[in-house]
Amino acid sequence: MTDVLVVGGGPAGLSSALFTQKNGLETTVFDADGTWMHKAHLFNYLGVGSQDGSAFMETARTQVDSFGVDRKQDTKVTDVGQTDGGFEVTTEDDTHEATYLVLATGADRDLAETLGCDMTDEDVVDVDVTMETSVDDAYATGGMVRAEEWQAVISAGDGAAAALNILTKEKGEHFHDFDTPADADALFGPEE
Repeated sequence: MTDVLVVGGGPAGLSSALFTQKNGLETTVFDADGTWMHKAHLFNYLGVGSQDGSAFMETARTQVDSFGVDRKQDTKVTDVGQTDGGFEVTTEDDTHEATYLVLATGADRDLAETLGCDMTDEDVVDVDVTMETSVDDAYATGGMVRAEEWQAVISAGDGAAAALNILTKEKGEHFHDFDTPADADALFGPEE
């Protein structure tokens, strides 16, 4: 059993996985590589001047991999459900369990409906400001929760919000992931 299962490997899913794994929660991502980013070119993502969406995804994948996320590339999730201790995710080949579940499947809301998450009148997954659904410890992000605001930068923020709420629950107090230059030096070595 792992701590966090993330279904979806676009900006929302990878952002969530980065925050949770980086801060000590064992995280697995299931990435069927269906992200809209392969059709994008980024001019409107803060900190990115101009980058092809597929190149951005390779950079994002490399970043989460470097923190030790167990990323299951080209692995489609076929079912999700609740267990006594959290959640179970089923793929074509295996099942995986975790305490927390983050759904980041773009506009595909089928898994959220299967899990029993409440939906809004706009047929999007109903979440609170932390991205938590009506199912405790299950989160929905990005296009799943927004009728038309499908922006990579918004989705990445949704994933971060879900992760920070999970970390807050785990730590028992409000959690901030705020790095300093000293943190970067410790992790990557001093800058030249």
